[in-house]
Amino acid sequence: MAKPNYAFEKRQKEIAKKKKKEEKRLLKAGLAESNALDTQPLSENDDKPATVSESDDSTD
Repeated sequence: MAKPNYAFEKRQKEIAKKKKKEEKRLLKAGLAESNALDTQPLSENDDKPATVSESDDSTD
C-alpha cells in the first residue's frame, strides 16, 4: 500500500485557505468601496432640477 503524502495535503489546505482569505478580502474591499460611493451625501445642486438655471436667464 502507498504511503500518504502529508506534505502535499498540507500544502493544498494552505493554498485553499489563502485563496478563501483573498476572496473575502476582495469582497470586503468591494463592498466597502461600493458603500462609500452609495453613502456620499448629495450636494444641494444635485437634487434640484436643471430648469432652475434656465429660469434665472429669463428674469434678465
